[in-house]
Amino acid sequence: MIALVVSLAGPAHSALAVDYPTWDELQQAKSNTAAAAAKVAEIKTLIGGLQDQVAATEAEAEAKGVALQDAQFAFDAATRRAADLAAQAKESAKTADAATRQAGQLASQLYRTGGTDLSVNLLLQGSGNGAGAEQLLSKLGSMSKLVERSTEIYEDAQTAENTARSLGDQAEAAKKVREQRRVEAQKAMAEAQAAADAAAAALAESQAKSVELKQQLAFLQDTEAKTATAYKEGVAERARIAAAKEAARRAAEEAAREAAAEAAAESGSSGAGLGGGYVGDEGWAVPANGRITDGYGPRAVICGNDGCSKGYHSGTDLGAGCGANIYAAHSGTVDYAGRMGTYGNFILLDNGGGVSTGYAHIVDGGIHVDYGEHVEAGEVIASVGETGAADGCHLHFEVRINGSTIDAEPFMADRGAPLG
Repeated sequence: MIALVVSLAGPAHSALAVDYPTWDELQQAKSNTAAAAAKVAEIKTLIGGLQDQVAATEAEAEAKGVALQDAQFAFDAATRRAADLAAQAKESAKTADAATRQAGQLASQLYRTGGTDLSVNLLLQGSGNGAGAEQLLSKLGSMSKLVERSTEIYEDAQTAENTARSLGDQAEAAKKVREQRRVEAQKAMAEAQAAADAAAAALAESQAKSVELKQQLAFLQDTEAKTATAYKEGVAERARIAAAKEAARRAAEEAAREAAAEAAAESGSSGAGLGGGYVGDEGWAVPANGRITDGYGPRAVICGNDGCSKGYHSGTDLGAGCGANIYAAHSGTVDYAGRMGTYGNFILLDNGGGVSTGYAHIVDGGIHVDYGEHVEAGEVIASVGETGAADGCHLHFEVRINGSTIDAEPFMADRGAPLG
């Protein structure tokens, strides 16, 4: 029995290790009826095994993509909580400082009013006559209120100080949680990328070997010599198709880049409505054609083909049509290319300086770059789809600073490549 071996953690080129029949083995088997029948069964089993292997690696990649998205969402939530607590702690510290100053001012006022012993001074001032007694009682009443107010202010200052200290401790703890979530997200991304590479390798191997195996099968089942020629032509045709596909992709990419440049030249200035792929003076490009259909921030949950989104939108949606080009917003390196839960097919580019850009809901088969590949601003990297939690074709575009999402609209506008 010929074994199929898959290693999800290994490099892409070794995803499948299979012993296929050689041309000499086929000719020897064909000369013997029993051997030919056995070889036919073996090849059919291999073809089925290839299909099973592709399904298994794709399922693993899907699962790792979901885990990656969960880890990323946990990091995003931890980042927002740490920022909120830090802001609350800062504001509470201001309140505590103000309360402390107020308590100090009142204590100083008390000291100036009565010296070190207010009660003795008041008794001395009130001795001698009835009028003095009334004045004494009045001053004693004022003193009582002043002391009562002093106590309240001191207690308020103490409470504010305790609150500020508590919030500061919570903020520090939240920072530690955020760092832990960041490490978990990085680990999940590495595992998801390995699974995506293995799935892509399995699919490529299956497509390549299926052509040869089917030609071998036809050769064994056909007694005419012309099948041998067809086998060799099939192998050559596979290579030709692959080369033609690559040439077509590059031609489409170049045509899109030229069209974007012409559109930019006609417009005469930067601003909303620039064509997808337009590259501004600062080296940033519009990632896709289409108006903004949804912005950054809290929103209602949206359900699509592959599940439901979270209650916070981490990017900006551009209403580009199905199959439309997606362009790299800036030069950089492909940090991830594969499935990512409700994002569907997803690409993450490391654009340098702690900045990264993400592109989600890419159509199946529409990722045109590989992990580790360098791309230029305005280069076609994918095609628009509606995979994941999407209710129509569009590009979900996001910008991350040190792993945390920010509002992409003002960021891109400041760099001469406004969205929408």
